[in-house]
Amino acid sequence: MSGRLVLGLGGTVDYEIRWDAAVVGALAAEHDVRRAELSTTAPIDDERSLLVAILAFVDRGVGGERFAASSDILERFAARFEAVVTLGGTGVRAGIALANLGIPSTQHLVSIDDNVRRLMPPIIDWVCSATDDTLDPHLIVQYPAGSVVHLADGDVVAPAANRVIVANDRPNREMAIAAELGGELADADAFLISGFNTMQDAALLEHRLDELQTAMVRLPARALVYYEDAGFYRREFAAIVRDRLLARIDVYGMNEDELQEYVRRDIDLTDPVDVADALDQAHRLIPVPALVVHTRFWSIAVGPGAARHRAAVDAAVRVSATRYRLGDVFDGDDLAETARLPRHPDGERVVAAVQAHRPDAVGVAAVVVTTDAPTTIGLGDSFVGGFLSAVGASASADA
Repeated sequence: MSGRLVLGLGGTVDYEIRWDAAVVGALAAEHDVRRAELSTTAPIDDERSLLVAILAFVDRGVGGERFAASSDILERFAARFEAVVTLGGTGVRAGIALANLGIPSTQHLVSIDDNVRRLMPPIIDWVCSATDDTLDPHLIVQYPAGSVVHLADGDVVAPAANRVIVANDRPNREMAIAAELGGELADADAFLISGFNTMQDAALLEHRLDELQTAMVRLPARALVYYEDAGFYRREFAAIVRDRLLARIDVYGMNEDELQEYVRRDIDLTDPVDVADALDQAHRLIPVPALVVHTRFWSIAVGPGAARHRAAVDAAVRVSATRYRLGDVFDGDDLAETARLPRHPDGERVVAAVQAHRPDAVGVAAVVVTTDAPTTIGLGDSFVGGFLSAVGASASADA
């Protein structure tokens, strides 16, 4: 039996569309979208600007999270594709990964509806700050490597598989803290914090951080606090959250996109020197016991507390790779099969070099997975779930 895990702070209902380059190309022709205007940062206020943003991400082969002017834009776009309704949010997807392994968790939610009640695994319980049912879907666009979209002035070719998330989600923007959270934390072995990235009101963010810190007073001193970064809609808010919570964070996780935002440059993820420099720079900015960066080539933890999480990083890589090849549904046997797959040679080379460069570093090369239908959404969330599976097992053994 694992230790008690509380995961937050907000869950979502996701509309995951099935990528269809022909449909995207037809839409681009209908709206006369040109390569020259592609931008990942321009406002999304109609279907055309949504398409411009998505194609800009595809062109670069990167992922990201964006805000749309209304949910109606997203629902109309999703209706043009085959789509499936799933549950999202870092805590929820981490909890689903844990549930696949038979590990229970408690979720902190800020919204609820029949989709959540229907799709949440029975092994997961929750507290929720919402007083009414609401639905504010997140559009999830996953695209494969090599996908080609024809535009009038040239082709967009995806250099890598990735995902784009677009939403207008009021409950997650407001991030109300449930009154029951403090009680749930009182006997927790680990607490996951994520979700502040969608907030856009500075005064409300400070208030929510006050409420969260009040609830965390009841968290046992031995409990591990894992903070997972994300694509902040207002980038300056990342520093506010970090500064308020840094003293209590044990593990600070992020993906390659967020690492590059922090160091303010592109990083060659297969260049050991470039990676080592970026990790040094990021850890100086975020001096936590363990800074964990997970990428498509490697996952590395640095800091004075990193060594204790070697098994957790390995578990995290196996769980996220299993989700990449199988999606939401997998079990322990699938995890064992993933463990037998080869590791990325460039990742192994980077891990070895970084560990030689920093005695406080531990790392694991990514698993090489070949699939025609990769699941690129929720990989970081599943990574967190895998990490916490090892933390929970350790807490249980120590009890």
